[in-house]
Amino acid sequence: MEKAHEVLIRNLCEHTALEEEDIAEVRALTFTVRDYAPNEDFICQGDEPEHSVLVVSGMVARYHLLGSGRRQYLAFHLTGDLPDAQGLFIDQMDHGLSALGPASVAFIPHRELFAAFRRRSLFGMAVWRETLLDAAIFREAITNNSARPMQARMAHLFCELFYRARAAQLVRGNRCRMPISLAQLGETLGMAIATVNRTLADLRRSGAMDLRDGELIVLKWRELQRLGDFNPAYLHQKRQSPPQAAAHVGARSGSRAGNNSVAGTSSMGRGRCP
Repeated sequence: MEKAHEVLIRNLCEHTALEEEDIAEVRALTFTVRDYAPNEDFICQGDEPEHSVLVVSGMVARYHLLGSGRRQYLAFHLTGDLPDAQGLFIDQMDHGLSALGPASVAFIPHRELFAAFRRRSLFGMAVWRETLLDAAIFREAITNNSARPMQARMAHLFCELFYRARAAQLVRGNRCRMPISLAQLGETLGMAIATVNRTLADLRRSGAMDLRDGELIVLKWRELQRLGDFNPAYLHQKRQSPPQAAAHVGARSGSRAGNNSVAGTSSMGRGRCP
């Protein structure tokens, strides 16, 4: 498994041109890595945070716990994400975080992060940018759940997760791990379980995707993007690896997002990022 500090450096370099001094600050941080079983909580609503967490491997979910005990899933986080960076600036967590499948998470003390921010403002801005990207995803989720019909709602979620997984180098061919149950899909998209089953069946019949054994399989990217009304601009990803040729996805090196490829390349000053 990749070391926690390298995971964080790689993620921040997707949107910020870190310098050697910033990378040195990251490598000097204390990372305490813990493994979690599927559906195990590691941050609870109401906690008073003293650490930020980094997803080292696997997939985790952010959720609200309702008075009835039900959950509303708010967002999903992949390897490299800082899912509770907001906790640096609030006294009490207003949401929880749990593993979806097996996941490894690193805890970073807030006091060390604040000291590093004072020494290296660019590093602090990179972490702040993580919170802005989270906010953009939240805004899109509100639009998705309130304004799009059921099929578009589900297709959009699949597009977003596949696109983000590709940027995090987690896609293999046309597949990525997605250990989300049908019940969790319903609690994310505001659908009854019968509606989840019907909507997923409709998407499968379209030939655009499949979801089996904890894997999302994208068969026709352009069609899935069309069905989900998906425009990745809100993800604000400045730098991505060139799309690899894939028979099912139809990616071509140098092509633009919007055709059958998932993402093209974009230039960005990379500073000392690896």
